Amino acid sequence: MAAALVASGRHEQTTRQVSDAEEVLADPDVEAVIVAGDLVVRPAQLRRALQSERHVLCVYPPDQTPDIAYEADLIRQDTGRVLMPLLPGSTHPAVRRLAEFIRISGKDKDAASPVGAFRLLEMERVAPRPADGKPTFPGWDLLRALGGEIAEVSGFAAGEHPEAEEPILASGRFERGGLFHVTFLPDHSDAQGRLAVIGDRGRAELVFPAGWQGPAFLNWRDESGELREEAWDAWDPWPALVERFDAAVADKTHTWLDAVRGAELDDAVRRSIERRRTSVLEYQEASEATGFKGTMTLVGCGLIWAILLLVVLSFWFPKIGWLVVPLLVVFLVMQFLRFLIPRRSKEM
Repeated sequence: MAAALVASGRHEQTTRQVSDAEEVLADPDVEAVIVAGDLVVRPAQLRRALQSERHVLCVYPPDQTPDIAYEADLIRQDTGRVLMPLLPGSTHPAVRRLAEFIRISGKDKDAASPVGAFRLLEMERVAPRPADGKPTFPGWDLLRALGGEIAEVSGFAAGEHPEAEEPILASGRFERGGLFHVTFLPDHSDAQGRLAVIGDRGRAELVFPAGWQGPAFLNWRDESGELREEAWDAWDPWPALVERFDAAVADKTHTWLDAVRGAELDDAVRRSIERRRTSVLEYQEASEATGFKGTMTLVGCGLIWAILLLVVLSFWFPKIGWLVVPLLVVFLVMQFLRFLIPRRSKEM
């Protein structure tokens, strides 16, 4: 990615690879930081890079849980800098071509698709998982690029916890319609990837025999039943990611959402496997107002429990009962601020 930034001709700085983040951040000439450390140290590196108020590109995933993704988004909002995950899969021209086959019944009436109205999206890919730690599942950016936001997901594994050497299945529903089914295979020599769009009149299948950045082949049957095929050579995604980064810098667009959604969906699949139930996704944008409301809710609950405890203790120590009134006043004031302060910040 660093070499692609320089090769674009729009970034005159040279690139450096270092293991100590402070060595880079101490240089005032550094324009952008690429966070690509091991997963163990990546959250701390990402946090420190964002606090330096520079543009940041981060290898995906940023962490095994969504917490650092939310925190990074809040810091991004404060600094106004670009924060972009390095997700090359959705930039492949074959994936964009496959997206043209997806037509939602009743919504894309004027657009014809050889496979008809969209019903199901299938994906099969290798997902190497560490022997310890929480597993992550790559490819959510591909699913969202094709089918849109995911409304609910169910995960299936042989046991209550996903093992590194076992396959994982994930199925669910898109918000705008249509289902999906994903097979995450353990790491092995066959790195083939596959995407298939199934409609009410047929299917279109996209195959990557040598991996997601290798050659791609798209097959489908037209209305006469004749087999059609399109092919693409091996794909270098980095120039496309540079274009996306430059556009985000110029237009100040939000590019971190793919990382947030991916972390949320990873967490939803893990919960579904452990609890043996479907996880419903309730998306809420990470913002200062949202964080403030959440904090006020937690503090308010604590005050209510404190008031109840004081009421009980006042039966044995009557003077303690006088503390209930000021605590109740504090609770009411905080609930008032919970609505007032975010509203003022939005008006500003």
